[in-house]
Amino acid sequence: MFRPMRRFKQQIPNEKCIEILKSEKRGILSLIGDDGYPYGIPLSHYYDEKDGKLYFHGAKEGHKIDAIKNCNKASFCVMDQGFKKEGEWALNINSVIAFGKIELITDIEQAKEICTHLVQKFTDDPEYLEKELANALSRVQCFVLTIEHMTGKLVNES
Repeated sequence: MFRPMRRFKQQIPNEKCIEILKSEKRGILSLIGDDGYPYGIPLSHYYDEKDGKLYFHGAKEGHKIDAIKNCNKASFCVMDQGFKKEGEWALNINSVIAFGKIELITDIEQAKEICTHLVQKFTDDPEYLEKELANALSRVQCFVLTIEHMTGKLVNES
């Protein structure tokens, strides 16, 4: 069902893909939007090693929520910050793309846990976390991507 990587020599191990999903803060969630057009949204994410799923949050209504309700197939792409080899100008970038099914989360306790993990990717300030949960949790829609296929690769920009 999913294509193998054409440039397989650039493929990175699954463990490296997971490391990137855990450490990077943002990626692009791609959905099938209005009239079949692709709809890509930059989002912060949380990868849970226990269940191997990606978690997100956003508004309770809008294009993204409509797209999820209309078609549950999605992909999520993340890139690391890259690195340069000594004496070279070209950037080397690791990227990961995960394909799967996405669904809305309705359980408020699960949403609170997801939002907690997302905030903790950006700050370890417990006062900020409590303030955000108290002020915004009721307005947040969380969703989960169950990964069916994932690949990663290292690309040199030269």
